[in-house]
Amino acid sequence: MMMELIEILRSKNPHLTIFDIRDEEFREYGTVLEGYDTDGIMSEAKKLAMPSEGSQYLASVQAFEALEIAKKIKDDVFGTLDTQIGYCHGHSSYLNALEWHFGSEVNIAVTPLVLMLAKRSDIRGGRIDSSSVKAFFVPQGSVIEVYATTLHFCPCEVNADGFGCVVGLPAATNTTLEYATSDPLLFRRNKWILAHEDNKALIERGVVPGICGENYKIKY
Repeated sequence: MMMELIEILRSKNPHLTIFDIRDEEFREYGTVLEGYDTDGIMSEAKKLAMPSEGSQYLASVQAFEALEIAKKIKDDVFGTLDTQIGYCHGHSSYLNALEWHFGSEVNIAVTPLVLMLAKRSDIRGGRIDSSSVKAFFVPQGSVIEVYATTLHFCPCEVNADGFGCVVGLPAATNTTLEYATSDPLLFRRNKWILAHEDNKALIERGVVPGICGENYKIKY
């Protein structure tokens, strides 16, 4: 069924090559993590009401962090560093922005979804062309590590029901800055971000417009 879905997405998005996370192309951006029992955390995630429009990000969900999988992520991926397990869900179809962190990010696909990814090394003078972006299909139930060198942002939905993605990060990532720094791209703690030039909402919130080219949309 997932192969059928990815082929449907590919046929509806000829403007953008959509890879699978098990394709060789993903190796530069992250890795698929094996041996994780996701049943419990996916069940807890489905208890959270889906936003009717837009997306919502919860940096830390106590119900997730109480599960054994949270400790496994903390130990296996973050080397026992303090870790937060949160949730991003809702409705999103556009590239819109690219962000990065000091440290990897773990994603668990509660629904099938698409991630648009690029490399930090593609940023030149605080700008990046969207032609550097590659799209990856993430099947439901997949657990992946997205490397610190990878630019990413909100997942894209692949059906009208919306998307759900568990997000594991070093503790306090994406929380409010305690003080301003000289770096205009540092938007939250351990969160650097560039907005697409067409994304007026993020720019009005103070995110630097640094992505030119097409603001890709995933059609389904």
